[in-house]
Amino acid sequence: MKITTISAQVHNPDRVNISVDGAYRFSLDISQVIELGVKIGRELDESDIETFEAESQFGKLYARALEYSLMRPHSVKEVRDYLWKKTLDRRGKEGRMIKGYSPTLTERVLQRLQQKKYVNDEQFTRWWVENRNQTKGTSLRKLTAELRTKGVSSDIINIALSESERSDDDELKKMIIKKRSKYADDQKLMQYLARQGFDYDAIKRALPSVD
Repeated sequence: MKITTISAQVHNPDRVNISVDGAYRFSLDISQVIELGVKIGRELDESDIETFEAESQFGKLYARALEYSLMRPHSVKEVRDYLWKKTLDRRGKEGRMIKGYSPTLTERVLQRLQQKKYVNDEQFTRWWVENRNQTKGTSLRKLTAELRTKGVSSDIINIALSESERSDDDELKKMIIKKRSKYADDQKLMQYLARQGFDYDAIKRALPSVD
């Protein structure tokens, strides 16, 4: 068997179609073509074909996972959950079942994203702490709970919070200013703020100082 044609895809200029003995066989990212030494005239055996087809699947999934990861910072758990969904069989537009990616492949994609620093729990946690509800306020307790649900370790959370300039006193003032008009009396407002993770004594101290 021999590679006979390498042609750019119409809808994705970053990928090329590879034909073997005159018939389409698989597609690869342009970077993979270089890494794998794919060129017209190269002789292939069945083992080579299997390797290239596996690399084709890796390239497709990696591109999708990278796009997801670059939409905004994500935790490792978020990306792992995203990739897990890709292992499930699904029904295509024409009604036929499309087999999901193998767990081994999804784990390899995640490892590559981590190696390239596109997915990093420390970076994600700093971003989350500094950007989460900045204008309306969020208690540090609530930030911690949110990050734990995203799979971030307590050590990483504690470091990020210790490095942040956010404090519950400042966050309380933001929330009281935003929410005071929506509650008939301070007692109901205090109950709401307590449900948001703020300490009851801190709430009592903050309320008289915010008009």
